[in-house]
Parts: sequence; structure tokens; C-alpha cells
Amino acid sequence: MTPRRLLIVSHVVHYEHEGAVLAYGPYAREIEIWADLFAEVAIACPVRRGPAAPDALPIRRDNVRVWPVAETGGHGPGPRLHQLSRLPGMIGTMAAAIGWADAVHVRCPGNLGLLGAALAPLSGKPRVAKFAGQWNGYDGEVWTGRLQRWLLRRWWAAPVLVYGEWPGDPAHIVPFFTSMMTDEQVDRAADVAATKAIGSPLKVLFAGRLEPVKRVDALLEAAGLLEQRGVPAEVVVLGDGSQRHRLERLAADLPAASAVRFVGALPFDEALAWYAWADCLVLPSEHSEGWPKVVAEAMCHGVVCVAVDHGQVRRMLDGRGVVLSSGAPAEIAAALADIASAPTRYAAMSKDASQWARGYSLEGMRAALAALLSDRWATPMTVAEGRR
Repeated sequence: MTPRRLLIVSHVVHYEHEGAVLAYGPYAREIEIWADLFAEVAIACPVRRGPAAPDALPIRRDNVRVWPVAETGGHGPGPRLHQLSRLPGMIGTMAAAIGWADAVHVRCPGNLGLLGAALAPLSGKPRVAKFAGQWNGYDGEVWTGRLQRWLLRRWWAAPVLVYGEWPGDPAHIVPFFTSMMTDEQVDRAADVAATKAIGSPLKVLFAGRLEPVKRVDALLEAAGLLEQRGVPAEVVVLGDGSQRHRLERLAADLPAASAVRFVGALPFDEALAWYAWADCLVLPSEHSEGWPKVVAEAMCHGVVCVAVDHGQVRRMLDGRGVVLSSGAPAEIAAALADIASAPTRYAAMSKDASQWARGYSLEGMRAALAALLSDRWATPMTVAEGRR
């Protein structure tokens, strides 16, 4: 029998505000894809009532509701003891939610993902997991991330969607890639890429959360080095986060301060306009990027992407972008200076990048997901009428 009710287990904070459910933008769009395949969807997750974070978007499906689970987490003995004290209640809530569902989708890594990965197999119901991080791990990864990968390999015994192909993994580990762009947005991006021309000053973009792991300070230091070399460049920082004020102060002290702009977090359609503007995108993070959507989105617009070698970055950029070994400011500056000095050579790379990235869209992801579940669950999964 085709499952009608899906439970999604997620550590992502959701917001209930003015009759809408909101969550981190790229995640919200992916949830809509799952909602198109089921009559009812409940998300077991932390829920806050009130205005959402700046990078949140509404989940635009009327068959989605939240199933509140206690919000826990943090570092140090206090938060960990608090989390431990809430564990029995969280297990009870999760068991009730799984009992309601016909099928379960667990999202890892995360504290609720760990709980869902341990409990869902006991139900015997159709299930699918997604590990939205580096499947091969990285230096400094928390031990719970490693534990979740072990559970998904050894205990889960159902499809696990991961970024990339990893020889030696069990057959239920399935390569799968996501996007946030619709077919229409992909077509518009291809039109942009067809006329993209690298000019002077070089237009450099960062898009993402302004958190320490993203290492935006390395890009800002690289901008200062470009100024010293006499390479004209404009840098736009798109996004928001806990590090914004610190980064703005850092940028103000650079020789190239006037060439750095912070535009904050923007709705997705407005953010795409910055991909049309940019010659290059720089992603300085050294780890934790399983499949960086911003790279795929920028490539689709013909933007030359510069990123550190980890996760799926090399697979994405091999021959279609610039792969860095460390992401040190000097290395970033050298890569950008080379792009500025050889616009014709990098124009060909821009066209190759756009051609490759056009294969990823929300509609394409939805069709691939329906085909995968139909095959692995041995029951037809189709897109609901009116959402095709």
C-alpha cells in the first residue's frame, strides 16, 4: 500500500508565525518536494512561535504541520545534562509521531536525527534517511556525527541519501543531490550565463551564513591582498549570521574597505540577482559542506566558483572551477588574480560550469526522489495532482 502519511524527523528549528510554518530557506524548499509526494506530512522538530530568523522561508504546502519536540543542544556540561533530562520525554514524543506515520524520513546529522535513526527501524515502516553533511567525515567532527553514520550504515537497513559516491558502502547508501532552483530559474540562469563576461573590477561574491565555519574572514583578507597587488575587485557578502558585525569591522580596516559590501540575507529570487552580477563566487569553508548548493546555483549562472577541496567540491568543480587546497587568504587572492588576468580562458570554464549545473533543479529532484522511493519501497510514488 502506498504510504499517505510521512513523518519527517529534523533538528532544524521551525517557526510558527501568522498562520505559516517557516524554516531555513533551502531546507523549506526541499520539504515542499517531500510534501508533493504524500497526502499528509508532519515534521517532528523544535518549534518556536513568533517571527522567524532572517534566512527562513515559509513552507508553501497546506499538507504540512509541525509535531513539536523539545529544543535541546549546546556545549558544556549544563546543556548536556539538560538534554539528558529531556531524553525520556523526547523518546515518548518521537515514538508517538512514528506511530502516527505510514513512512518515516530522518534527516541527519543532528540530535533528533540520531534519535530518529535509532528508533525508526524498530517500527518496521518504510523509511528513508538523508545525511546532509560530509559522508566521509572530517577532522574535528563531533562524535555524534560519526555515530549517526555508523547507525545509518549498520542499523538503518533502508535507503540513505548521501552526497557523492563512496566505494565500499552498503547498497542502501544512495548518491543523491539537491537544488533550490526551479526549472524556470535554471532557464533564466542559463540565459545569464550565455552573456556572462568577466570584467574589471572583478566582481566577487560570497553567499551563505556568516558563521565561523564559513571563514568569510579569509575572503576579506584576500580582498586586502588583491588591493596590494593592484588587482581591482568588488566583494559582495550575501547572507547574515552571528559573525556579521565582526566581519564588517574587519572589512572596515582593510585597504579595500570601500570595495566590500554586506547586503544581508535576501529572499531567494533577490539573491539570484547577485549570481547574475558576479564573476566569481568564493566558498572558503574547509569542511562540513557535503553538497554546497550555492556553488551549484552560481555555476548555473556562469559564475566561476572558487572553493576548498572537501565534500563534493572537487566533483562539482573539476575542470569547471577552481579547487583550493587550504583556502588560506593568499591562495584565494592568487586564484582571483589569475581569473582577473585571463578572462577569456575563464569564460570557457564559465560556460562549462553552467552547462553542467543545469542538470539540477527542484523538479528534477522531485522526480528522482519519487523514482527512488517507488523502487526501494516497491510501491508507486507519484506527485500529487496540481503540483506537477
